[in-house]
Amino acid sequence: MAEQHQVPETTAEARKRTDFAEDRTVLANERTFGSWLRTGLGCIGIGLGFHALFGRIEPLWVPHAIATAFLLIALVIFVAAERRACIVIHRLHTHEVETVRIGVLRFITVVTVAATVALTAALWLLAR
Repeated sequence: MAEQHQVPETTAEARKRTDFAEDRTVLANERTFGSWLRTGLGCIGIGLGFHALFGRIEPLWVPHAIATAFLLIALVIFVAAERRACIVIHRLHTHEVETVRIGVLRFITVVTVAATVALTAALWLLAR
């Protein structure tokens, strides 16, 4: 069997491959942020669905408390997603792709947190 001779990789080729890997990681980070947001929105949906289905349980605070628990879980998920995504963005640098700006991630997080807090307040203040 003939011995195959591998050509040593040049520094430029290795750097380019590393740059592409870093770009893929940044894009994966953005997809992960979106997945966390969807999970948080799912928690909101579960909380509201529970409240809509079982809102007439007595005492009235029980369905409110259970729905609020899911809304609080959503808040934690939103903030955790933003923190993790920003850490990755700070650590990595893009080369061929443009990543979402940290300000945009923070804006999305602030809006989703504010909307969830407003929804929680409405849940308790607009009791049936």
